[in-house]
Amino acid sequence: MSDKLNTADAVRAELRRSGNPDIAAHSARFFKTGPGEYGEGDLFLGIRVPVLRAVAKRAKELDVPDILKILESSYHEERLAALIMLVNLFKKADPDTRTEIYEAYLANTRWINGWDLVDSSAHQIVGGYLFERDRSPLAELARSSVLWERRISIVTTYHFIKRDQYGDTLLVSEMLLGDKEDLIHKAVGWMLREMGNRNRDVETAFLERHYRDMPRTMLRYAIEKYPEQERQAFLKGWI
Repeated sequence: MSDKLNTADAVRAELRRSGNPDIAAHSARFFKTGPGEYGEGDLFLGIRVPVLRAVAKRAKELDVPDILKILESSYHEERLAALIMLVNLFKKADPDTRTEIYEAYLANTRWINGWDLVDSSAHQIVGGYLFERDRSPLAELARSSVLWERRISIVTTYHFIKRDQYGDTLLVSEMLLGDKEDLIHKAVGWMLREMGNRNRDVETAFLERHYRDMPRTMLRYAIEKYPEQERQAFLKGWI
């Protein structure tokens, strides 16, 4: 096996050699690919994430256009591998290349169409790029009719949370309070919980204002780390 993978075709060939039909069948069920489900029609090769990361590491010399060729795949794992490559490249890139990656990411969200695809890339790329820039694109994403773009809007703020900046998480969370999708409820609750892990007072103040209007799943995710007495107070409306 060669140490490096220097072309998009070489990466795709390596990934397809790594597939496992049993894992693929399990993944298809896990990621809800049946009729009417959020992942309807998605295809899987059957490759575990550590293998994808190893392949991405061997493909470190690919540039953005080559990686985008891999991203435009019918196979979920190939799209995930491409996003891992973009994250890896973003981390070491110069400012111009970071801009190229960010713009390519948002121009290709139709391929970032799974919760794991969003969660493994949005906060690193979109969050990393917007950290010292105008963050108004998050509001635009939060208003999108596309589920995955709305998830990008909230998961992006994880980058800011880890640097003790909470304003964007609060803003986007409020915008998404009325969202109808369970995957958004979970993502917002997750980000509120992560914010609370660093500043419980900020999270509590937000919850006290909004918990009666929050979807139940969102609230449960948000208060997961609270003491049981406080959790029950929120769940039973005693606040």
